[in-house]
Amino acid sequence: MIPENVQKILNRHNLKALEFEPGSTPTAETAAQRIGVQTGQIAKSLLFKGKSGRVAMIVCAGDARISSKKMKALFGEKMSMTDADETFALTGFRPGGVCPFGIENIEIYIDESLARWDTIYPAAGNDATGVPMTLQILIQATNGQLCDLCE
Repeated sequence: MIPENVQKILNRHNLKALEFEPGSTPTAETAAQRIGVQTGQIAKSLLFKGKSGRVAMIVCAGDARISSKKMKALFGEKMSMTDADETFALTGFRPGGVCPFGIENIEIYIDESLARWDTIYPAAGNDATGVPMTLQILIQATNGQLCDLCE
């Protein structure tokens, strides 16, 4: 089931999530297989935290790898990925279903690695969804900032 706060944002932007059997899209690879697209079209949402307490969500292509060097240059400090419990505590989403919709008090950065695709698929708050959209709509729906953080 799609969380209510996520559904409200999808509705506001006229987006409809593809929904599958529970647990069927927990990774970029499995989501791509289930949806029938390339792994890079899956917009994975990863949460990072710095020693200062700064928290940021990075949304990037499912086949991309985030550069620690670029992250440190952008954020001015080393950022480490949060663990499953901290991710849930900060977002309300469990790994495999973390999405950039309905997130409060967390900066959202959208990597340009997603720009090579006409259609991308972020999750909708659980491990059994994908939401087809363009990069521009993702930026609008999340108030995310476009950046270059991948290698």
